[in-house]
Amino acid sequence: MTLAWELTRACPLRCVHCRAEAQPRRHPAELTTDEGRALLDDAAAMGTKVVVLTGGDPLARPDVFDLLAHASGTGVHVGFSPSVTGRLRSGALARAVEAGAGTLHLSLDGATPATHDGFRGVPGHFLRTLDAIRTAASLDVGLQVGTTVSRRTVAELPAMVELLDGLVSTWTLFFLVPTGRALADDLVEPEVEESVLEWLAASEFPFRVRTVEAPQLRRVLAQQGHRVAPGVTDGNGFCFVSHVGDVQPSGFLPLTVGNVRERPVSWWYREAPLFLDLRDQARRDGACGRCPFLGICGGSRARAWAATGDPLAGDPSCAFGKALATATAWRATSTAVPADAVAASGPG
Repeated sequence: MTLAWELTRACPLRCVHCRAEAQPRRHPAELTTDEGRALLDDAAAMGTKVVVLTGGDPLARPDVFDLLAHASGTGVHVGFSPSVTGRLRSGALARAVEAGAGTLHLSLDGATPATHDGFRGVPGHFLRTLDAIRTAASLDVGLQVGTTVSRRTVAELPAMVELLDGLVSTWTLFFLVPTGRALADDLVEPEVEESVLEWLAASEFPFRVRTVEAPQLRRVLAQQGHRVAPGVTDGNGFCFVSHVGDVQPSGFLPLTVGNVRERPVSWWYREAPLFLDLRDQARRDGACGRCPFLGICGGSRARAWAATGDPLAGDPSCAFGKALATATAWRATSTAVPADAVAASGPG
């Protein structure tokens, strides 16, 4: 169980893909320090293993180190995801580790200044980010670097492996969801995504590799003969709390079920109908509902919602699901081949 709390949406960066549509100033209705402590206590009491403090730029809050210490004091593993801004100077990363952060997360969205700076909207940000990564790598803490997979960045993924070798413990690939400032035009084609997933599954990396909003990696691993178990997905082992206390299945699936000022996050996670539906695989629709890998994948609920308005719909970003849907449609209209013979042939 992982809970991410967006401490603030304040951030000076102008990232083209920003889920939070970050603003220059803090919102006056942000959760207070005491409300944040109560949220962290409830998260720990409900069995949460990992709490991620994120933003915006969480360093925009003057109580951020107190909240890190409080989260750590509950016994959970604490992840900290600051933005690379001017606030990151003067030993902020070391102070975060001293306060209790067990993992630091930094974002690098390209292997070249042109790509990363263009993505982040700030000239010189690529070099500052590399400096921050090297600083974090020198600390006694897990270091996770996140990369958004989009049309702007996909060609540089192999070069990023070389760039991050020896520095990070985990590389997390966030497959773009068109929400916030992110646009559908920046999505990679399903066939391109499939080739990226096949590369990830077949390659050996000098660090752990994981995906966000691309649970299809588990399906590809299974197809390559690996033993795979179900993983955490939106609303299923994962919960997101916004800067003002709204409870959502994830930051990329911004459907609010309630607010922690009304009921504790534990209640919303356990009882909200949307969360119950997301944890019930029998509620999957479209190609995802018919997929033989439903049990270990289930598709991205955020990308299904972004494309169709229905978080339980088939995930249109999946090439396997696309082939499955095409095969199903063909079976429904074809009389040339016996149905049992077509069924045996698989989605291709």
